[in-house]
Order: sequence, then structure tokens, then C-alpha cells
Amino acid sequence: MTGGLGQASRSRADEPTPPAAASAFLGDPEGNAAYADAIELAREVLVESFATAEGPYAGTDHETLRERLADLPVVPDEGESLDAVLETVADEVLDDSVRVHDPDCVAHLHCPPTIPALAAEVVLSGTNQSLDSFDQAPAASVLEERVVDACCDLFDYPAGADGVFTGGGTESNLLGLLLARDWYCERRFDRDVQAAGLPPEAADLRLLCSEAAHFTADQAAHHLGLGEDAVVSVPTDGDRRMDVSALDETLDRLAAEGRHPFAIVGTAGTTDFGSIDPVDALADRAAERDLWLHVDAAYGGACAISDRLRPKLAGIDRADSIAVDFHKLFYQPIGCGAFLLRDGDRYRLLERNAAYLNPERDDAAGVPNLVSKSPRTTRRFDALKPFVTFNALGRTGLADCVEYVCDLADAAADEIRAEPALELCCEPELSAVVFRYRPDRTDGCDRTADRADRADRTDCSSGEVVGRVNRAIRDELFADGEALLARTTVDGTPALKFTLLNPRTTLSDLRDTLAAVVDRGEALEREVIDSA
Repeated sequence: MTGGLGQASRSRADEPTPPAAASAFLGDPEGNAAYADAIELAREVLVESFATAEGPYAGTDHETLRERLADLPVVPDEGESLDAVLETVADEVLDDSVRVHDPDCVAHLHCPPTIPALAAEVVLSGTNQSLDSFDQAPAASVLEERVVDACCDLFDYPAGADGVFTGGGTESNLLGLLLARDWYCERRFDRDVQAAGLPPEAADLRLLCSEAAHFTADQAAHHLGLGEDAVVSVPTDGDRRMDVSALDETLDRLAAEGRHPFAIVGTAGTTDFGSIDPVDALADRAAERDLWLHVDAAYGGACAISDRLRPKLAGIDRADSIAVDFHKLFYQPIGCGAFLLRDGDRYRLLERNAAYLNPERDDAAGVPNLVSKSPRTTRRFDALKPFVTFNALGRTGLADCVEYVCDLADAAADEIRAEPALELCCEPELSAVVFRYRPDRTDGCDRTADRADRADRTDCSSGEVVGRVNRAIRDELFADGEALLARTTVDGTPALKFTLLNPRTTLSDLRDTLAAVVDRGEALEREVIDSA
């Protein structure tokens, strides 16, 4: 026999020549050297144009940014040097980025990431492991399992608990309520929702959360085909926590109406106030009525790492599922969250197999099958970030940071109480401090000779005036790049908020910001009164 493979290959087209851009990849000496140079360039740009810049933000408005960035080429025909591209990024992007490391960046649950986590980000992005099958991420798959096990231990979950890394609380809350819905339908209606879809009774399914819960409960109900009307809000008590008596009344009412409550969503750290629902009492109600208890601990879950703060989470070990974010008080780069499941066997409600990813024979052999635990297929190796951080800082190092910002919130609240022009809206529970500038608590209405005439037209204590002044304070401080505060509404009236995550922020920094709030408030108050 003649010819064969060699004969056939000689008759084919010439072997393709790798493109010049092949040098832009890791794997050979040239690419590896280029990578080292690129990382060093990126480091220089980040430090010089971002990490050393003053203030939390340059103050550029959205219209200016849109106009300026409109002329930037996005997909040019020919590329240019990386030095030139990164210089453009420095000038056009980094200069107008929020500096989360700045002590005056105190608006959102948007943390400064630890340096160990940033190092891990470089490693995981360079290796580009994909967690949807073991053969795409062997060590990464096993390490994620180890990190999940450690997190389950952190929340005192029993043996058999399981979990998966997610992009954050939104995904974790959706996953918890998806499992809760399918679990309830299987038990109550003998319905396999994965195979057969929702049962006829689905129109009467209800989930309960406090009126201060995160909007993702509503969003999840929509995505699950139940509609936002399926979400029943339970009033809160004076501490902005779910009122247990109101929960009992609501559950009784739903039962009398023939509805089917399937889940209670407790919150361990509301976005505005950091309030923590009485999880133990919620677990009692869930057990009595055979409901699923999901706890959104995206914010407050970090208390579990602190011996001093973990009692705030009493009862969380009884929750059927927990959402926890590492990109908040665990100081990880976005996005990095986890979903924890008390009974790992309930993942069977989601499991599926694909021959090219996770064939059933792999399950039988005990090969990690993370894709069946997640609503995503391709996932990054985000578990590496907390792994590196935990090992670099230790549990006590991270606990010190969490405890510090909570103590700082208490100290800031004391400062607000001592300032007559400011009003504290709620006692801090974690690291969020909600307050207002109050025109009616200063001499602002007395500053003009014709106060009596103006008072006929403007009530300094009205919600409209208070709201206009506080909105303007926040907007001006943002536009000037002086401080980045959060905004919210409390009892129908706009308010300001410190969200304290940065362990480099000091009480002195906050005193300066509060002084700026009062100064701006006094000036703006006059403008509001004069314009009325």
C-alpha cells in the first residue's frame, strides 16, 4: 500500500503561517516576555493615573464623558503599541474612574480590594480556567470545592452542605429562590418543574421578605415566571428588621386566602441600613410551615469571620441557603460571591449532564461537576481570590478590617448626633450610616430679615425642602470631587449615607466630610428658601 497520510498531506495546501498577532499570547519565550512587559506597563498606569490620584472622583458629568469618549476608536483596522493604548486608557478612562481606595469614597457597597486579591486576579485571568468542566479547570475545580467547604464551615453548616461561586448577590438570590420554588413544587404538588414546568397552582405561589429587602427578590420572582406580585413585603420594626409579628399575620392571611407561600427571604445586612433580620425567629416560622428559608447575607455575611460580630448572624446555620458576597466586606475584586446550600443533595433539582462537559460516567466516578450547581456555564476561577486573601491576611486580619469599619460607623453616628444641623436616621447595625442635613434644625430660616414673609412661602421642615437640600449637597460634593456619598430615601424623604468599607478611612476623614455637608447645606438652604 502506498500513499497514505504522508502522500495526502503533500497534496494539500501549504501549511498556514501563524499571524503576527500570535506573539500577543502566552506560551513561548516571546509571548511570555511580552506578558511581563504588559503587566508592568499596566501596573505603572494603574498606580500613576489611579492609585495616586487625589479625591474619590474627578467630578466629570456623564454628558461630558459621552462627548469625549465618542471619538475614541473601538475596533480600528490597524492596532498600535500597547504603550499608546494604555496611555489612552489612563487619560480617558482611569482619570474619570471612581477611586474606591480613597477614604472619601463612602457611597456604595463597593470595596477597595486587597492587594493579595489583586495578585490573584492577575493569576486567574492569565490562566483563564473555565469552571464548567473538570478537564478545563482541574485544580481550580477542586480548590473551589475546598473554599466552598470552608465557607460552609464558617456559617456552621452541617456535613453534606455544598455551594458554588457566583457573580454576586443577585445571582445567589436567584439560585436560592429557584431551588426553593422547585423544592416546594415537588413536595406540595409532586411536580418536577425542571421537566414539566410550573404547575397550575403557580399563580398562587408567594415568597415573603421585609420591606427593606434587596430588590433582587422582586427581580428573581420575575425571572422565575412568578411575577413581582408574588413577592409579599412584610413591615419592619423600629430597627428596620422584619417584624416577626407582622410575618405571622401575613402568613396567616396568605393561608386564609389559599395562597402557597414557599419561601421566606431574610436579610443579613440591608443595603441602606445594614439591618439584620431576626434569622432565628424566621427559621422557626419556616420550620413550622415547611417553607424554605433563604438568607441574603451578601453584605452582613462577613460578620461570620469575626468572633465579636458573628452573634449578629444567630440562626443563619438553620437557613436552607445563604447568599454571601466576597466583593463587599471580604474585600475582593468584582465579581465574587457564593451561594451556599445547607443540604447539598437538593442540587439534584438543577442537575443536568452534557456529553461534552459532564457525562454521567464522570458523576459516577466522583469527578467534580460544578456546572450543575450554577445557572452559568462558563465561570471564572474567582475562588482563587478569597483563597489567596485568606491565606495572606488570615482570618483575624480580615476580621480586624470588618470590625474596624463597624466601629467607625458607630463613631460617625456619634458625630452626627452631636451636630444640631444633622439628623441620624437609624442606629448603625453594620457599617452603613444614614443621615440628613436638616434645615429646620439650624438658624437657616432666621438668616433673613424678612423671615416671616418667607415662612409664609417656605416651611424649612417640609420634606420637599429637606429633600431638595440633601440631594443638592450630595450632587455638589460629587461634582466637585470632594466626597462620594450615597443617596437614598427614608420614610419618603431623601437622605445621605456613608457606606463604610475602607479600613483606611478614619474618623477625621468623616468629620471633614460632615463639615462639608453642613457648609454646603447652609449655603444651599438659603438658595432653596430664596427660590421658593
